Amino acid sequence: MQQGGTTLKILSAAIAILLVASGAVAAAQAPKHFPAKCDAACLNGAVDSYLEALVAHDPAKVALSPKVEFVENTVPMKPGEGLWKTASAVPTTFKIYVPDPVSEQVGFLGVMKEGDKPLLLALRLKIRGGQIVAAEHLIARNLRENSMKNLEAPRPVFLATVPPAERNSRADMLKIGATYYPALTTADSNNAPFADDCLRHENGMQTTGNPPPKTPGFGTMGAMGCAAQLRTGVMNYIKRIEPVRVMIADPEHGLVFGLSHFRHPMKEKSLKITGVPGVTSQPMNFKPFDLPAAHIFKVYGGKMHEIEAMGFTMPYDSKTGWENFPDHGR
Repeated sequence: MQQGGTTLKILSAAIAILLVASGAVAAAQAPKHFPAKCDAACLNGAVDSYLEALVAHDPAKVALSPKVEFVENTVPMKPGEGLWKTASAVPTTFKIYVPDPVSEQVGFLGVMKEGDKPLLLALRLKIRGGQIVAAEHLIARNLRENSMKNLEAPRPVFLATVPPAERNSRADMLKIGATYYPALTTADSNNAPFADDCLRHENGMQTTGNPPPKTPGFGTMGAMGCAAQLRTGVMNYIKRIEPVRVMIADPEHGLVFGLSHFRHPMKEKSLKITGVPGVTSQPMNFKPFDLPAAHIFKVYGGKMHEIEAMGFTMPYDSKTGWENFPDHGR
């Protein structure tokens, strides 16, 4: 009887050890929640943790809410789908973070790999209660080879802090960033406070401020600044940009992160061009299309100085993917 009792005690102790061990393993595997008050460093760290989990193809490695809302290139998905299956390397040298502790959101633009090919990822994460409740991917693939030199590292201005005397408030920065879109749809540069030194890149391609061509012509428009180029009429085909979501700003670095959906009916077969020597019209033989996009604006002193943009084409009048998630789409 005593021997049986001893055996029972040994078995009970072994089971207890196994239970404790399994609990410890589960605890070790469970991702840590982010702090209740996620500051800028915390938000940037959330991006890094998310990207590491993405490349590991394991959503369990980052603190995702069980009800996380995830949209990739306008398609609602579940963690583990889309880029979660194909990402092969995290961003290394081209990385721009836009943390906003007020909205508990962070925007990010970076070059990473899918297989052996680079892609440009715009990422938005929204954190509530220490967990990611919304994640958004915009992915530009098939990047032009001659644009990759501009995607090796961010322009220094996007990493630099803004002197306190030149900083705008978060609220003013959001308003300034939001002016970019009506300036395009109205073809009126007066609707946005473009600085004289405004320089724009799109998917790595420099689209303003290039060296003037030897022979005046279409290349002249690429040498103009943001405001002057808009005044030529070259963007008059942009009729609608909706929705526009500008809700993330970092006053310390003067960065505003905006998401938008360009909708191009392309009814014009040509555009009237003014102010460009030797150019009076621009052929526009394109079918209707949409362009989901992300922009990071460098804003200080009440002006928009630099723009880093990315986008990709979709069928005309496509959905955004956030129609069923109105709260977390913002």
